[in-house]
Amino acid sequence: MKDIIITTTELVAGREVVETLGLVKGNTIYTRHIGSDIVASLRSVIGGEIKGYVKAFVSARDEATKRMLLEAEGLGADAIVCMRYSTSQVAGGGAEILAYGTAVKLR
Repeated sequence: MKDIIITTTELVAGREVVETLGLVKGNTIYTRHIGSDIVASLRSVIGGEIKGYVKAFVSARDEATKRMLLEAEGLGADAIVCMRYSTSQVAGGGAEILAYGTAVKLR
């Protein structure tokens, strides 16, 4: 896989954007695990981090990012600017994680 710069800003420091290639995105659906739900129920009473959920969401964000990068690579991008994540609830206790940004060519 080509090294593609990802930034949440509009610019890449020290580089000039010479072409906008368009929107790139990657998504995945995360669903809850019964074991994590049990721990979550306990944590809601006593407080604390729900590590199972954290691990699953990190993995889901990584997968969505990888899919976005593959789309950008297919366009021949050097960078993705204005990158963001979005999460939305879907039926059955799942959540969609969407990674998106603008693929660009740099000089």
